[in-house]
Amino acid sequence: MVHKPTSFRQLDLNLLRVFDEVMSERNLTRAADNLAMTQPAVSNALRRLREALQDDLVRRSGYGIEPTPKAVALWPAVRSALTQLRDSIAPGQFDPATASDTFMLAMSDATAAKLMPAVVHTLNTQAPGVSLRVLPLTTRDPRRLLETHEADMAIGHFPGVMAELAAVHLQEALPSFAFQRLYSGRYVVVMRREHPMASLPGLSLDDYCSARHLLVSFSGKPFGFVDEALRMLGRQRRVVMTVNQFFTAGRVVASSDLLTVLPAHFVDTTGMGRALVVRELPLKVPEVHVDALWHRHHSQSPPHQWLLQTMARSALAAPAS
Repeated sequence: MVHKPTSFRQLDLNLLRVFDEVMSERNLTRAADNLAMTQPAVSNALRRLREALQDDLVRRSGYGIEPTPKAVALWPAVRSALTQLRDSIAPGQFDPATASDTFMLAMSDATAAKLMPAVVHTLNTQAPGVSLRVLPLTTRDPRRLLETHEADMAIGHFPGVMAELAAVHLQEALPSFAFQRLYSGRYVVVMRREHPMASLPGLSLDDYCSARHLLVSFSGKPFGFVDEALRMLGRQRRVVMTVNQFFTAGRVVASSDLLTVLPAHFVDTTGMGRALVVRELPLKVPEVHVDALWHRHHSQSPPHQWLLQTMARSALAAPAS
């Protein structure tokens, strides 16, 4: 027997709140805890929503659940609607001391190493019920993550996105995304202490270009901002390996004769500072700005404003590059 899908007027909208929490946590037990419900009650709510929408929505996968394509397509609209409804019903009401919100953040390991220690202190002392989920940043353009609500905020160096947003502002159009600068940093050349060039007092451009290099590339492409600066000088370097994490780059360089470029603040954070030698880049590169980026529909949300303020304070509290 084929069941007709439930009409919107017949749909129990409470089921959408359960769906949103399950999609956010990807785990029925954690979703039940966040909703102050039992796991059987959450499972029953999902069953009713499956019947209403005629789709499995989620399937068990390992220790959690895997959403169906329909669930992935539906979730952004559901989350956006629930957020707007909450902000309309209770505007300005966000008390970090009693809040139990979960925020999804996308950032690189180097950015997380700089910001998270101070953020943890804030959670412990001011917002014990708030949770953060840090996702690995795998792109210099995280707007899709923000549009699909896979992340509430992305933090990193997004020069292409910033240029596009500036162009939109010049056209007097309302951009879909907003940003706030958190800090600026600089990059340095890093090598192992036994590297043949480690004994040099400084690196010349010829020395640098003659070496073999490891590049931290979120996309996997062997070309970054240093390579762009070299191209402007009519020079190039040989990138023999790419990785997508700064920590991995430090580990590889500490046991090889490759050079890499890391954020200056991150070298000591790796715990490998004694095994590494730092040198200044032998060419000028643009200053690296780290921005918080979010979808504009979050801009008036009190929880989001608290999150942004927390990140900004953490950036100020972190050691300078």
